[in-house]
Amino acid sequence: MIKAINLHKIYGQGTASVHAVNGINFEVKSGEFVAIMGRSGSGKSTLLHMLGLLDKPTSGELFIEGKNVGKLSTEECSAFRLDQLGYVFQEFSLVSEMTILENVYLPALCLNKKDYKQRAIELLETVGLGKRMKHYPNAVSGGEQQRAAIARSLINNPRILFADEPTASLDVTSAKVVLELFRHLNKTTGQTIVMVTHEPEDRKFVDRVLWLKDGLIMPENEVAAANAGK
Repeated sequence: MIKAINLHKIYGQGTASVHAVNGINFEVKSGEFVAIMGRSGSGKSTLLHMLGLLDKPTSGELFIEGKNVGKLSTEECSAFRLDQLGYVFQEFSLVSEMTILENVYLPALCLNKKDYKQRAIELLETVGLGKRMKHYPNAVSGGEQQRAAIARSLINNPRILFADEPTASLDVTSAKVVLELFRHLNKTTGQTIVMVTHEPEDRKFVDRVLWLKDGLIMPENEVAAANAGK
């Protein structure tokens, strides 16, 4: 599904340069729920943005569904991203002037997808917002807004769902609901999910954790030793 080969991301030049991602190699299989974890500044979000084609690596290769996406033109990359990938961010980014239902089907409407409204209704039922779809974002809770954002991210049937700190703005109860929803989607539909998180307890919801330190994936023996010392 995803294969990263010697990925690097460098910001700046010369003595002012920062090596945010420092030669990462890994794979994500279809249907996996993977968490990317590590301390602040370890390169988690930078890596996620490259995997989601929101940023380009300085060097290295990235394959998604067997396609070398680094060789895509800007237009091809945008089309691939819109058609194959979904995104959930820390900020819900819902349009306040639109209902929850309208927010969910907006991406499909922009891409001239058929039956977009019915799919949006079905997705809102799936995330438990069937009775809230006519409400506006400011009339629902933060957890409900994030569930609406998850429904929106799924409207185009993405092959991979990327989530960047999706529970950081939520209280403990709402965060658990969102993570349980991710797990439900993963188990019932086979949705591949790659999620950045800094919360240790989130590990129990995922299949596998990639631990980052200084822009590199930590070897499993180092991770085990570090966790044993806590």
